[in-house]
Amino acid sequence: MIAYEDDTILVARDADVATVTLNRPDKLNALTKAMWRGLGNAIADLSGEAGLRCIVIRGAGERAFSPGNDIGEFAHERANREQARTYGTVMHATAHALAECPIPLVAQIHGICVGGGLEIAALCDLRICGDGSRFGAPIKNLGLVMAYAEMAPLVRLVGPDVALEILLEGRIFDAAEAQAKGLVTRVVPDGDVAAEAAATAARIAEGAPLAARWHKKFARRLADPAPVSAAEADECFACFDTEDFREGYAAFLAKRKPQFRGR
Repeated sequence: MIAYEDDTILVARDADVATVTLNRPDKLNALTKAMWRGLGNAIADLSGEAGLRCIVIRGAGERAFSPGNDIGEFAHERANREQARTYGTVMHATAHALAECPIPLVAQIHGICVGGGLEIAALCDLRICGDGSRFGAPIKNLGLVMAYAEMAPLVRLVGPDVALEILLEGRIFDAAEAQAKGLVTRVVPDGDVAAEAAATAARIAEGAPLAARWHKKFARRLADPAPVSAAEADECFACFDTEDFREGYAAFLAKRKPQFRGR
């Protein structure tokens, strides 16, 4: 176990899968500036591990993924524009680390996933929640806005109209509605969330890790409206020169499970 920022961010490894825990269960994992910094540092560190195949992000306990930023911290950390800009720099650096992480990210969502918690989940590649989970971004009630760097992943997931619905109304809504809006990938019974997230991570880890990283890279690139260059298009064929391709091809013909090594 590796701890960041006074144990408020924990990282555990199980073979080629890492679990990052927002560890403040007494506050339902409400986020502090230190937690944002710790999460960004943890993701940056894990992003450099060539042998890692999946990262699961979760909140401690089963009551909440996270309800967002700790309002109690605002009086001394976000009381004015200058403080908010400093706080935002930390948040946005973490958002960038999550967005640029080459390793598949799975959000394991128990209970409440609101505000900054929703922003973190939106930056993951897959989001698995329980049928009792709740979502929303009621920051209008604080007189606050969701900055560009925070809003962009939400708009990418659900489009500008639904993002505005979430922000303008500020409603808290259930898992079924979240799935209908495209916010979550899969809804399972509350008691099955951890098992489903683990099974999802295992399925990802069983695949060719280089292919997973390329797919993430290509999906991000396709979000850019600029035409794909010839060099970028040619990268799609680089997988044919990998050991993983040769192993996968041979395993298929031999009717056995492939043993990928990320080479």
